[in-house]
Amino acid sequence: MALLSSAFIYLNFFGISYPFLNTLLGILSLYLLLKEEEKTWFYFGAFVGLFWFWWIVISFKHYEMLWAIPIGLVMIALIYGVVFWFIAKIASLTVGCIYPANSSTLKVDKSTLLSLCIKGLGLLLLSYLHPFGFDWLKLELMFVESYIGIEKWQFLVVLLALILTLGKRKNIYLILIFLAYQPTDVISHDNSPTKEKIELISTHTTVQDKWNTALQPTQFELLFAQIDQAIEENKTLVILPESVFPLFLNHSQTLIDKLQKRAKKIDIVTGGLYWDGKVPHNSTYIFRQNKISVAHKVILVPFGESNPLPNFLSDWVNRVFYDGAIDYQASANITDYKVGEVHYRNAICFEATSEALYAKSKKGNYPKNMIVLSNNGWFTPSTEPTLQKLLLMYYSKKYGTTIYHAVNMSESYIIEDGKVRD
Repeated sequence: MALLSSAFIYLNFFGISYPFLNTLLGILSLYLLLKEEEKTWFYFGAFVGLFWFWWIVISFKHYEMLWAIPIGLVMIALIYGVVFWFIAKIASLTVGCIYPANSSTLKVDKSTLLSLCIKGLGLLLLSYLHPFGFDWLKLELMFVESYIGIEKWQFLVVLLALILTLGKRKNIYLILIFLAYQPTDVISHDNSPTKEKIELISTHTTVQDKWNTALQPTQFELLFAQIDQAIEENKTLVILPESVFPLFLNHSQTLIDKLQKRAKKIDIVTGGLYWDGKVPHNSTYIFRQNKISVAHKVILVPFGESNPLPNFLSDWVNRVFYDGAIDYQASANITDYKVGEVHYRNAICFEATSEALYAKSKKGNYPKNMIVLSNNGWFTPSTEPTLQKLLLMYYSKKYGTTIYHAVNMSESYIIEDGKVRD
């Protein structure tokens, strides 16, 4: 069952996308899960956690903590195993209280239906549970490349159809799933040629090389060469990945001058670090003509950029595992900025996959366009870039946001109407 629920990630990883297959696998996994008991739910959660998020432990190798990899895997399995077990246990305890074991056949049927309903409710609400601020587990994501829609009400329809099928023992209720149908071919509402004038830069710099100061001058010259190439091709905007300038860019006047010189011919959006005199920020720098704007990251990566533990534990973890490094500082406000005639929502890597970043603007609209800068070097090679892409497809489809994604250590792309654009 866990394999069925995770297949969509690995199929996409290998470039396989068949809506019918994804639809069938997603529905079948939910059908098989709903009728099982607590023990099976625990193992389902444990293996889903591993199949979806095993790549998290890859980051340990960059801190020379290979010993922590098996511990990390066990923790992932336990956290999600307990979450799913808890859902099934609540269903079992509730039914036990309302319908004793010696109930009549009629009451047994009602108890089965009640148990299924509680389990279904747990699955429906599961995406609102964010362990340590990590919110990538959304079971409706299984249907992002299927004939089933990804809205909560559509996921509810699927669950109700399966609950009634199992509870009433009549397959006719499966027909209700058609109410959750959503066409896979969506026509774009934006036919503007603006996209053709945008250059998304992909870089392939490992974590070790990225922070090697001896290699940085060569890396920077390559970035400037790519910007120059975009200028020659008459592009109007070039977008570079997260922290491609892995230093406090606001304190490097030489690099600022080089970027400003090129910004007279092309608008530049790039990642870089920012020091405000007290704490560091992971930031986006926007160069337009003689103007420089900076947008700081709002939602930090749990443990990677900010420790979500209480202060006394956070300080100890940073001292023991991160050589006493201080956490990045998050911005209090989401930033929207304008390039040309287009408004963009700022997003840096992890925060683009968080629902909070798709909040309505001051004008009351969801973000129509978003520029995302990412560095996937911490988790490659793995399925992390694939899961990240699927989540961006999910949010693009849900909020109608066109996403321009510039990435280090995996390919850059544009997502429009929930689909990766060729």
